[in-house]
Amino acid sequence: MHPRTMQTLGGILSGTGLFLILAFAGFLLIQWSTGALTPGGLGIGVFLILLIFSPLVGLGLYLWRRGAVEAQEAEVAEKQRRLLGMIQARGQVSLPEIALELRATRDQVRAWIYDLVHMGLFSGYVNWSEGVLYSAEAAALRDAGRCPRCGGALELAGKGVIRCPYCGTEIFLSGAGAQP
Repeated sequence: MHPRTMQTLGGILSGTGLFLILAFAGFLLIQWSTGALTPGGLGIGVFLILLIFSPLVGLGLYLWRRGAVEAQEAEVAEKQRRLLGMIQARGQVSLPEIALELRATRDQVRAWIYDLVHMGLFSGYVNWSEGVLYSAEAAALRDAGRCPRCGGALELAGKGVIRCPYCGTEIFLSGAGAQP
């Protein structure tokens, strides 16, 4: 189910449940005020109303919240797809340009890049100080064992990430356990 549909359905279920609770509670109060209902009957009526309609409200709230979470996840995934497309199409993209085009902060872009690396979807390198992201062939970088920017020896910095200790360039390998 689409996240927005889930949110809409959740809102409808919650609203319907609340409306029915209020309608039946109003009916019980009218019956009680006219003397047609005893206090015990009123209590049982309220209990039954809550027993029957509160799950409807609860399910509606759950669907509404779950839809909101899934919509946010889908938005992040779409921005990651756009980021990957920008890198593949241009080969070299500045981080400020990415941030402006995706309407994101530099930290968000950085997190998305690491997510793409860990999913094995991006290999290339980035120089954080210059703010430039490069698409490159992982095999060529692995075989060379040298930084594509300064030529320094590379060090393994984490799963799928190689870091140049001299200039700070980080190289992302899509074969997530590869050594330089």
